[in-house]
Amino acid sequence: MPVIQVDGPPLDTDKKRAMVKELTEVASRIYGIPHIVVLIRENQPENVGSNGELIADIHKGETPSGG
Repeated sequence: MPVIQVDGPPLDTDKKRAMVKELTEVASRIYGIPHIVVLIRENQPENVGSNGELIADIHKGETPSGG
């Protein structure tokens, strides 16, 4: 059975339900099978870096480069 993994920022439960439902529907249609596993891994912005900077800093505008 296929597994879809989603890594991203935290979501509320209703948004997680919607994501799981829609990802499952699309993957089921494409694969032609009803059983799909969706794993959601939530990452806090202070635990993720991009381009040498924490996402939390980028969103706050507190980057070392002044961005």
